[in-house]
Parts: sequence; C-alpha cells; structure tokens
Amino acid sequence: MAEVMRGDSRPSPRLRNLAPIGATPLPHTDAELERLLTMVRQGLRNGTTVSIGHSRDANSVAAADAFAATWRERGFHVSAVVDWPEDAASWLRQARRLTAGAPDAWVIAAEVAGFVQLSRRLVHSTDWTARRTFAFGSLADPRCGALAGAGVRDGLRGATRDGKGWEVCGGAIVYGAN
Repeated sequence: MAEVMRGDSRPSPRLRNLAPIGATPLPHTDAELERLLTMVRQGLRNGTTVSIGHSRDANSVAAADAFAATWRERGFHVSAVVDWPEDAASWLRQARRLTAGAPDAWVIAAEVAGFVQLSRRLVHSTDWTARRTFAFGSLADPRCGALAGAGVRDGLRGATRDGKGWEVCGGAIVYGAN
C-alpha cells in the first residue's frame, strides 16, 4: 500500500514489506561486460558521460567497478558511482545522486529488490528514464517489471552473461536486442 510522503501530495513509490527476491547476482562475465560497453556506446551516439548505480553485494560492486574502469580507459566520463541498500527509507538521496549532472546514460549492476525500489523512486522524483539506462544481466528478470509497475522499466536494455542483448518492451523482456 502506498503512503503519502510528508510535504508531497503524491503517494510514496516505496513498496512496503518487499521480501527478498532471490539470490545475489552472479559475477559478471567478460562477454557481458563487453556487450554492455558496446550497447552503451551505440546508445549514446555523441554522448560520453554515464552515471553508474549498483547494489552493495560484492558481485554488483565488482561489475560496476569493471564497467567504470573500462569506460574511463576508453576515454569516456563517469559522472557518479552510486550505491544503495536493498532496503531504505526512500532511496531519494541515491536517486538524486544518480541523476545529478544530467548524464547521457545510466548503467546499473544490481539485485532485483533494491533496483525495483530505486527505479520507482527515480520515476517518481527525478528526470530518469529507463530508455537511457543499461544494465547487467541480473535485471533481465521478469519479476522486476511486475514489482516496479507498468511502464517503469520499458526501454531498459542490457547484456546477458553470454554476451547477448535484452530489452524491456511493453513490460516483457525481449532477448536478442541490440
């Protein structure tokens, strides 16, 4: 059930009593990282700045760090690297840090539950859009869409562990996307 936030007439995007969704994301693969780097570069066209967000589990941190290091090595800019807990009061601080400075795109390495909560906050409180967001394979999970709500993740793209692409279209995950 939604709650009304103090000073805001809109309901809070926070999902109450969201049980843990599943296992910690698997470690990223070289194929997954390379495909994600290619997808982001192609998706940005002329842009070069990304903001990276990740859960606090070791595999999400490692994936975010690997993306940031390789992105910088290729001469591009990382405007922020933001982490978040799987459970928080509102995720507002993290959402604002992730979107500060208007990056050209966002890259996400995360567990399902925390990203669902954060994505709801991003839509509710910032200019974030899933269409400019790229993710590691852990978020190619159909439970994300059901929990996040209609349209929240439409356009989100990412890479699978075997280096293939995926995209959220109409709430469904389509594999083989560019």
